[in-house]
Amino acid sequence: MDNCIKNCNFGIAMGIIGSRTRRDPRTILRLQTMTEQDEKILLSSAEDILHKVWGYEAFRPVQGDIITSVLAGRDTLALMPTGGGKSLTYQVPALMMEGLTIVVTPLIALMKDQVDQLHKRGISAVAVHSGMDARRIEIALDNCTYGDVKLLYIAPERLSTEAFRVRLRRMRISLIAVDEAHCISQWGYDFRPSYLRIAELREYAPDATFLALTASATEIVAKDIMYHLGFKESHILRTSFARPNLSYVVREVEDKYYHLRRVVDNVPGSGIVYMRTREGCEQLAEQLRGDGYEASFYHAGLPAMERSIRQDEWQQGKVRIIVATNAFGMGIDKADVRFVVHYSLCDSLEAYYQEAGRAGRDGRRSYAVLLLGPDDRERVERLFKAEFPPIPSIKHIYELICNYLQVAIGDGEGASFVFNIYDFCHRASLSSNNVINALKLLEQNNLMTLIDEQDNPAKLMFCCSRDALYKLNAGGNDMDAMLYSILRLYNGVFTHFRSIDELNIAAAANLFPERVHELLKMLWRMHIIRYIPASHSPMIFFNSERLATSDIFIAPETYHHRYDLAIERFNNMLHYVDSTEQCRSTIIEEYFGQREAQPCGVCDICRAKRLAPVRENIDIDKQILNLLTNNKLSVKEIVAQIAAEDKEIVEHIDKLLRMEKISIALSGKLEIIE
Repeated sequence: MDNCIKNCNFGIAMGIIGSRTRRDPRTILRLQTMTEQDEKILLSSAEDILHKVWGYEAFRPVQGDIITSVLAGRDTLALMPTGGGKSLTYQVPALMMEGLTIVVTPLIALMKDQVDQLHKRGISAVAVHSGMDARRIEIALDNCTYGDVKLLYIAPERLSTEAFRVRLRRMRISLIAVDEAHCISQWGYDFRPSYLRIAELREYAPDATFLALTASATEIVAKDIMYHLGFKESHILRTSFARPNLSYVVREVEDKYYHLRRVVDNVPGSGIVYMRTREGCEQLAEQLRGDGYEASFYHAGLPAMERSIRQDEWQQGKVRIIVATNAFGMGIDKADVRFVVHYSLCDSLEAYYQEAGRAGRDGRRSYAVLLLGPDDRERVERLFKAEFPPIPSIKHIYELICNYLQVAIGDGEGASFVFNIYDFCHRASLSSNNVINALKLLEQNNLMTLIDEQDNPAKLMFCCSRDALYKLNAGGNDMDAMLYSILRLYNGVFTHFRSIDELNIAAAANLFPERVHELLKMLWRMHIIRYIPASHSPMIFFNSERLATSDIFIAPETYHHRYDLAIERFNNMLHYVDSTEQCRSTIIEEYFGQREAQPCGVCDICRAKRLAPVRENIDIDKQILNLLTNNKLSVKEIVAQIAAEDKEIVEHIDKLLRMEKISIALSGKLEIIE
């Protein structure tokens, strides 16, 4: 206990960690054979950091086990449900270990949020992603190599870039945390080929510990994750997937909106309503507002600033209900969400569990309600077919995208391009769904990746020679100063697009930024440059050089196998919604490999079983007649007042109509026949 943790400001003496140079095999062996007392010391020190930096008194279940496992140098796969506190399992060790922790994540918004939060706590962290220009990336990576940065957040597609690889060998890397690790598995529901490059980091940091984190991995996916990351041994730590405070409910209904209002009226607090389409989100939010509810909508088609404003308004409680596509939720940490309603059927239990799990993170009673319409199953099955377009169609879309972006055969590898999918679809006379689904399959075959909308720097490339540029006679002295600054600040601008910072150019040329922007547009109109202004747009990243259409290979066996896996996942989702006997929570827990799951007691199935003996003594016919004694009521009004399943009540109403004890009045309501 004679060394202190380097780069830790809390003065915690930790010989076990402080002596961890990562260069002495005896040290690693010592850590892997820790005694129970050693583990207690590690955990106690980790809890000290947790309290001083984050203000928490103790770790949640399994969090402490994951942290001590990482500090002991064991490659670890952590299966933790949404909202389980994954980030602390690598952030706390990062402060206790010498050197750098690399966090690989596809979620750029999550990167930015976590880096901001770490900065507020005085922790040095940086993020590197495709929304940054080359100069900013170089500075960030240099700070990781020579500075005191403790955590580097990086998108998976950046791992193979030359700028990153050149610096890797000079970085002292202690821990590599892989978030959303299920993306590395070809059997997972969200496979991303860029994740397969992560294991190559072992070549540059052979002694670094790997921590893989996911909230949604079946047993086959868990094994695949460990295989692709090169785990030295199989080592999985699981947090229970049970959510005892979350009541799962499935309702098969004709009128979804009526039942949504019942949830909203009877469950106080904020909520999320998930829908499949952008148009549906907008229409439902408008309908809710028309009925007096504070509701807004959120989807990827909104500008980045507007999405940020809508998210903030909901998180701050200014808006009670957010109606959203699955673009909403990643990285959202609102603890007091009381209900999540799925207005559309999910195509997998993984997706449903992640989205439903955003309710009740504060431990209080909350509700996850899935509203199932009569034709929902058939609609999802049709979507499956659309998500797997014919292979010739995928190749054709690839060719059209390359032409749209003006990428020549043999060019493009490692390059990013702003991609206005709606403009592209309009010009190519294609539906956006077809293009998005083709892009998913192109990504899975490591050809190109569609990157979510983000802050994109301006880019330019000269279309003329240097000699022609010197003869340019436009813009006066301002133009000369700007061109001189560009050529001095950026090389390679005559051969390919370069990301530029218009503020840097303005400062170097002693011009106002507005003047630089005006001059750049002038050069663009004169066809002197190709110029892409800074924007908030999706991007296309080329994983490899553009291929001739005849050379594109999309393995038919992989294509068909992934389709079969998608159908299998959907069938598991149907098993969840169609169950009338098995507890909803145990279905989810068993799906994720949790054995001996116990009934939750609070889902609709468990409640129905608990109330069954009482319901046997309920005379539903009598209750209906009593309700109609002095009133005319609609079917919905009757259903809302009787403690039984909706379907059962409707069956009794039909029976009373056939027996001519009740009738339907001209108003459409039910009444007793005198």
